[in-house]
Amino acid sequence: MIGVNMELNENARVDTSQVDDRRGSGGGGGMGIPIPIGGGRGGIVGIIIAVLVALVGGGFGLNAATNGGGSEQGDNTSLEQKCSAQDALEQLDCRNTLYVNSIQAYWRTAMPEAFGEQYKPSKTVFFSQNVSTACGAADSGVGPFYCPADDQVYIDLTFYRLLADQLGAKGEFAQPYVLAHEYGHHVQDLLGTEAQMRRQQERDPQSANALSVKLELQADCYAGAWAKNATGTADEGGQKIFKSITEEDISQAIDAAEKIGDDAIQERSGRPVNPDEFTHGTSEQRKQWFTKGFTTGDPKSCDTFGAGA
Repeated sequence: MIGVNMELNENARVDTSQVDDRRGSGGGGGMGIPIPIGGGRGGIVGIIIAVLVALVGGGFGLNAATNGGGSEQGDNTSLEQKCSAQDALEQLDCRNTLYVNSIQAYWRTAMPEAFGEQYKPSKTVFFSQNVSTACGAADSGVGPFYCPADDQVYIDLTFYRLLADQLGAKGEFAQPYVLAHEYGHHVQDLLGTEAQMRRQQERDPQSANALSVKLELQADCYAGAWAKNATGTADEGGQKIFKSITEEDISQAIDAAEKIGDDAIQERSGRPVNPDEFTHGTSEQRKQWFTKGFTTGDPKSCDTFGAGA
């Protein structure tokens, strides 16, 4: 019988070593090169444009800023204590840490099997309001992003409120989808896909946006491949991380993918839909590629750069 919502395993160990918790560190936002987050517009339109620039986007606009300042180390003491308590899975940060654990457990096996390359773990940085990265300084308005200069995922967890309240993606499974997409960018970085795409953009600037879309859709497809295999992931002691993932959960991920399509965000911001400005893909494309990854469960099927893709 199909359940209504995913169920995490309360016996799984939450490995907080895969997270760098900087929420109490003051952020260090004055270091490095500021990341542009949306053209100075105000109100909800400004928020949406910021999301259009970088939402689950792998840090476009970040790669040129690799001479940004360094990043400080957070203090995980509070997170470790919270996530070892009996009610750990009731806490947003502990659940997200466990999602990160599952995603990385998947890629440790899937990357060598699919691509013949070893997976190198990446930390997720939890920050509040602003953060210093090797790609420059960012604030919460930029949304979740991946910085290839330090190989880390960055997220202010309050982003999920924006995702639910302003963009309408209210389901819980939207959260691991966001993280799985960002780790898809880490895989692209490890495989050299991102660097190759950047070189293509330099050779053919007119195709820069189209190439960006291909990279984003591949990350969506990788997220779908993880989702298909997530119930097989386990902690270091062999405890399964998920007891179940349901059709409703997958629908929530697809709904999130559709809500953050370039066309949907342009419409929501009151602007005419302009395909020339697309950088992440349409709602239909994002749904299509996440679904392909989920249906096949095979990251090799995620060749968005291939002929006819």
